Amino acid sequence: MASNKNNQLAAMLGLFEIVLPDDRVVQLDRYCQLLWSWNERLNLTRHTDYEKFVTRDVVDSLALARHIGQGQRVLDVGTGGGVPGVILAVVRPDLKMTACESVRKKFEATRAIVDELSASIEIVHARAEELLEVRSYDTLVARAVAPLAKLLYWLDPHWDAVGQLLVIKGRRWVEERHEAREKGLLRRLQLRRVETYVTPGTGQESVILRLWREGEDEDIEIPM
Repeated sequence: MASNKNNQLAAMLGLFEIVLPDDRVVQLDRYCQLLWSWNERLNLTRHTDYEKFVTRDVVDSLALARHIGQGQRVLDVGTGGGVPGVILAVVRPDLKMTACESVRKKFEATRAIVDELSASIEIVHARAEELLEVRSYDTLVARAVAPLAKLLYWLDPHWDAVGQLLVIKGRRWVEERHEAREKGLLRRLQLRRVETYVTPGTGQESVILRLWREGEDEDIEIPM
C-alpha cells in the first residue's frame, strides 16, 4: 500500500493530468524526500513542496523526455541536485543517463541521493566539456545552467561528441539566441524551438530549444 506521502505526490500529479506507473511515483517520492533532506544542509533546490516539484521539475523533465529517442545516451549538464537527470532516469529507464556536476558538494550530495535511491544514472564530478573530451552522447540536456551564449561557448569545441542539445529557456530565449548569434556561436549549428508550454499555476511560458550540427539529419526517433 502506498504511503501517505506517495498519495500526496500521486494526487498532485493527477491534478496536473500527469500519469506515471505506480512504481515510478514511489521512486520519485523517495527522490523528493532525499533531496529535501539534503537541502536542509546544502542549497540544492528551491522547490521544496510537491506542487513546485511537479509543476517545475517533473513538467520540465517530461517535456525534455518527449524529444529524446529510445535508449539514447544522455548527459545532464550541471545537474545540481539531480534535475532533470534523476527524474529522467526514473521516468525513462530505457535511457543511459549520466549527470555531471562541477561543484563538489553538490556532486557528493547528488551521488549520495542516487546511491540510496538505486536509480540507474551515473553521477560524475566534472564539467560537461571535460566529459566530452573522452565520451560522446546522443543528447545533452540543460536547465537553468547558464545563458545560451555561455553554454554554447563551453560546448563549441565538442560538437563532434554531441548528437543534439536540448535546452529549457524562459521568455528571454529570443534575446539569448540573438546574443549567441552575434558572438558567432551558432555558425555551425541549427537551432529550432521544438516545444512551447506554460508552467502550471504560474502562467510563465517555457520553450525547449533543440540545437544540432549543420548537415546532420534533423529527424530523431521519439518514443511512443
